[in-house]
Amino acid sequence: MSEITLTFPDGAKRSVRKGITGKELAESIAKSLAKRAVAMVVDGRLADLADPITADAAVKIVSRTDPEALELIRHDAAHVMAEAVQALWPGTQVTIGPVIENGFFYDFAKAEPFHPDDLAKIEAKMHEIIARNAPFTKEFWSREQAKDFFRKKGELFKIELVDAIPEGEDLKIYKQGEWLDLCRGPHMTSTGHIGKAFKLTKFAGSYWRGDHNNAQLQRIYGTAWATEQELTAYLRQIEEAEKRDHRKLGREMDLFHFQEEGPGTVFWHANGWTIFQEIVGYMRRRLKGDYREVNAPQLLDKSLWETSGHWGWFRENMFMAQSAGEDTEDERVFAIKPMNCPGHIQIFKHGLRSYRELPLRMSEFGIVHRYEPSGALHGLMRVRAFTQDDAHVFCTPEQMAEECLKINDLILSTYADFGFDGEMTVKLSTRPEQRVGSDEAWDHAERIMSDVLKQIEARSHNQKIRTAINPGEGAFYGPKFEYVLRDAIGRDWQCGTTQVDFNLPERFDAFYIAADGSKTTPVMIHRAICGSMERFLGILLENYAGHLPLWLAPVQAVVCTIVSDADAYAGTVLAALQQAGLRAQIDLRNEKINLKVREHSLTKTPVILVVGKREAEEGKVSMRRLGGQDQRVMPLAEAVAALAEEALPPDLKRAGARARLAP
Repeated sequence: MSEITLTFPDGAKRSVRKGITGKELAESIAKSLAKRAVAMVVDGRLADLADPITADAAVKIVSRTDPEALELIRHDAAHVMAEAVQALWPGTQVTIGPVIENGFFYDFAKAEPFHPDDLAKIEAKMHEIIARNAPFTKEFWSREQAKDFFRKKGELFKIELVDAIPEGEDLKIYKQGEWLDLCRGPHMTSTGHIGKAFKLTKFAGSYWRGDHNNAQLQRIYGTAWATEQELTAYLRQIEEAEKRDHRKLGREMDLFHFQEEGPGTVFWHANGWTIFQEIVGYMRRRLKGDYREVNAPQLLDKSLWETSGHWGWFRENMFMAQSAGEDTEDERVFAIKPMNCPGHIQIFKHGLRSYRELPLRMSEFGIVHRYEPSGALHGLMRVRAFTQDDAHVFCTPEQMAEECLKINDLILSTYADFGFDGEMTVKLSTRPEQRVGSDEAWDHAERIMSDVLKQIEARSHNQKIRTAINPGEGAFYGPKFEYVLRDAIGRDWQCGTTQVDFNLPERFDAFYIAADGSKTTPVMIHRAICGSMERFLGILLENYAGHLPLWLAPVQAVVCTIVSDADAYAGTVLAALQQAGLRAQIDLRNEKINLKVREHSLTKTPVILVVGKREAEEGKVSMRRLGGQDQRVMPLAEAVAALAEEALPPDLKRAGARARLAP
């Protein structure tokens, strides 16, 4: 009998019979382990516990409480939800139901729409199915066997899925008692392991395979966790996130709106544009002296995008433009730029460059346009037109690592200034399947980036910085660092990127004159800190629940009168605030002060200065803070000075500045 060697997570090795199943392996180690086991990991891939192990491999037996089991809990819950729906509404067709971040969904073809009360009915039926603890079993069917079964059952979408499976690939059927579905797997050993920590969250519309030309379906979303405590924590986070939804805050604070005539594009109101410009102003100051700000055209001939490779790899996400005039001689096809890099290369190429000019750092707050399906648009977080705080560093290969580290320091300090000083992750995303450039160039770039990642980790030992590898998620032209920050309620947001590119400059024949007089292709580093400025503003709103720090608030203070006798003095207070550089307004309406305070609190105004007859006589103000019940009476000059100091952006405070820069 032939044997194979298995390596376990602790490094121990063991010779076992070839073809041993995960269940048999667990039983041979310990009965307690076999009892806990729900799946296994073989050479980094999750597998059914009933699968045979046929070659030397690294193996881990997975218990339900292991991190690897969470995906299986959600996958199994999706199957149980599908069974519950078909049990409650016979004739409903089951289509596709994947695991997603924090949960799962399934799409159904059902004659009548679901009702909101149906979620509770489906959950109750799911608990029944889970309580049966039916085993998950896997069978391999022929294509005709599967198509015949689903045809008789009326599952027409499943027939299409069977046809889409490549020839030679196994066709797997998973059963949970009497119910079954076409599925790649893997699954846990039985439905009982799903547990009770799940919740169906909402209904949504969808289209078969995400194409609006196909049949319309009904989607049910759910979440599932290993423990009820984790479920409760997640549901609380969702509840808090709904309160912080930037779209809701945008209405309350009068920041922006969207409308059908400009799908995925922002109509900025004065308050929102003020915040936007404060962020841009901060970034400009941080870059001053190191970067040269440029601006590249919005429309560029498609030939440029063919050279860059975007026409081949990215065309479905690009907007095209041609002249609409009948008598126009120019019939060229233009693309509205989806990114700034090709334009920056043209600026670099304009004139002869010397190695003495490198590193050359170009920045641009460039508006880019990318097509997003209408169903994917989501407020400021997912738009079709957005502004990037984009930059490109042209440097020598020897300068690359140092430049990446400088960018890292800039990104981390910027996030700290905006209040993101909690956990953060820096991920190295490596070569994707579709890419340009030679393997040798990728090997070189990834080796340098790996060394830089180690230095980032070593330099941040006193900070809450984690590092990780993100295989296959690099840009098509080079590897990249992704900066993932964590907000006040524990959500992760991928914002900044640093992307090393050996390919694009070469494709455009960009070069500099090296010290030996030779023409040398520069390394191009793509860098963004906020990423999409619109999305970053949305993240800030949700992180602070609209209670922005004073330097970012669109209206920093409002002067409210208690009685009309104080109107003249309120004007004096307003003038003093504005002279000190504060964004202040005045409210002289003949309304009760409690109403005024309540209304300005709803718009998230950070400071309300209340003045009445007494304050006018004494030259003082009564200061109220957003969210606070107390008020502090203080001399006008003292209040203005304190607010002016507090309203200074963090970078100006560090520089010791005491005055605002002119807009």
